Parts: sequence; structure tokens; C-alpha cells
Amino acid sequence: MASWNSIPLEVCYQTLGWIAFFSWSFSFYPQIILNYRRKSVVGLNFDYLVLNVTKHSSYLIYNAVLFFSSVVQRQYKENYGFDEMIPVAANDVAFSMHAVLMTLFALYQVTIYERGSQKVSKICISISAVVWITAIVCVILASQSQSWLWLKSVFNSIQVVMTVIKYSPQAWMNFRRKSTAGFSIGNIYSIY
Repeated sequence: MASWNSIPLEVCYQTLGWIAFFSWSFSFYPQIILNYRRKSVVGLNFDYLVLNVTKHSSYLIYNAVLFFSSVVQRQYKENYGFDEMIPVAANDVAFSMHAVLMTLFALYQVTIYERGSQKVSKICISISAVVWITAIVCVILASQSQSWLWLKSVFNSIQVVMTVIKYSPQAWMNFRRKSTAGFSIGNIYSIY
């Protein structure tokens, strides 16, 4: 079983991990607060939110499975070596849980606040449907072959792809409107 060879290194790893948790977690609040103050989500792209919840849900599945499943941890060690440490910490699981909850809360705000004529696009619905149908097919395939490590990698790949594309609808909307009104730049600045 892999372990830390240095207590100071482990303390540094844990400290930096929890600092990252709080920094990234804080990034969700400026948008939620802006929506609340304005009682409006006009200017916040709904496709961005849907893609973001897909991204963070995939990331949560990846983190939780690798952190909690002894079967996946065993497969990881068999594949990468028994001296290797599991690359997911408690702060990773906590962040991804928080991210899913905050993104779902922002989607809830979409249902209760003024939204104008905005709606989720057919392209976003299609992308999300393809992603989740693919994920379900992969779960079925993994369950038949017990390839849980491969399945964990599938969810990691989904979250990477969604990270790459999720801001595109918001950026395009801002460009078309020639305005960022309604989109809190604070959620970008707070992570830097």
C-alpha cells in the first residue's frame, strides 16, 4: 500500500488541496449572489449551466468512485503499481459535490427568476443527451466486464471535454450582446 514518505509533504498536499477546495468553491457564489440581487438570470447562458452540471456530475462520479470504491482502487493499483497513491483526495470529492450542488442551485434560480426569452438550446440538449447516453452505455459495458477503472476514465474524459466546451455558449452570448451583464465575471476572477 502506498503511503507518504514525508509528513511535511503530506501536510503540504492536504493544505494546498483544501485551499484549492475553498478557492474553487468560492467561485460559484458571485453568480448566485448576482442572480439573487437582480432577481433575474437574463444574461446568464443556460447552456453554460447545463454543460457545467454535466461536467461537474462527471467529475463527482470520477472522484467518488476512485476515492470510495475499494474495487476501483484495487484495479488502479493493479494497473499502475501497488506503490502508487490514489490520485483523489477528500477535498476533490468535497469540491465536486459542492460544485454539483451549486450548479443545480443556479439552475433552480433559472426557474424562479426573470429569464426573458432565454432557454436551453437544442444543441446543448443534444450534446448533453449524447454524453449521458454514452455514459449509460459505458456503465452497461463496464458492468459486464467489471472494467470499473476504465469506466472511471470515461467519466474523467467526459469532464475534460465538458470543461473545454462549457464556456463557449456564454462567451458567444456575451459577444452577440456586446455585454457581460447578467454573467458574473467574479466566478472567473475568484479562481485566480
